[in-house]
Amino acid sequence: MNWGIFEGLLSGVNKYSTAFGRIWLSLVFIFRVLVYLVTAERVWSNDHKDFDCNTRQPGCSNVCFDEFFPVSHVRLWALQLILVTCPSLLVVMHVAYREAREKKHQEAEGEGCGRLYLNPGKKRGGLWWTYVCSLVFKAGIDVAFLYVFHLFYPKYTLPPVVKCHSAPCPNTVDCFISKPSEKNIFTLFMVITAAICILLNLMELAYLVSKRCRECLAARKARVTSANSCKQNDLLSGDLIFLGSDTHPPLLPGHPQNYVKKTIL
Repeated sequence: MNWGIFEGLLSGVNKYSTAFGRIWLSLVFIFRVLVYLVTAERVWSNDHKDFDCNTRQPGCSNVCFDEFFPVSHVRLWALQLILVTCPSLLVVMHVAYREAREKKHQEAEGEGCGRLYLNPGKKRGGLWWTYVCSLVFKAGIDVAFLYVFHLFYPKYTLPPVVKCHSAPCPNTVDCFISKPSEKNIFTLFMVITAAICILLNLMELAYLVSKRCRECLAARKARVTSANSCKQNDLLSGDLIFLGSDTHPPLLPGHPQNYVKKTIL
């Protein structure tokens, strides 16, 4: 499988990601995709051939291997990496949609008209929600796959010997897994990196939500301050004395005077 295609597509995500997102992307490619391509595929390359059972009954080894390895580690990891990187592509597609819409708007209205988006890559409006949803999906996918791995392989480890009594095996036979220690090391490594990616996604999600809450509170405070200043200006305008006029200005409640004397220059 050509993973360079995903690297080329996701390289543009760095421009629209926060610091947490850049660390997550580096972790995915260096410690997950690279480790998967360089080592994991080779460790599990002859997994079926090296699975030996102490019986010569035809079909017994195949049945036992299918029972203890319903899904290969390598295929599960490949599916996990594909699904966990797809939500990031939604962000790139959303930005591309904004840029195309802005280009059409400029062509239709002319270059001197206003812009629909001052910065198409800025996380505002729908793009902010797309980015937040991508973080939730990425964390959810990793959590789901960790749960699936735990169901298939309890404690994420492989025993060196497994006992099988499925048909057509004549009785309970012992089957031996090749390189169990090496496989356990790589399995735990992939599990730990997935857990770190989940933590980074949650930290980035908390950062974005808290930043948006601070911006909303600051905007609300600015509106309240502006409204209070307008009220103060209205109150002050009621106390003005119009010179050279017989019309008395409106009296404010709480003022002790009943009349305002006209000042003659």
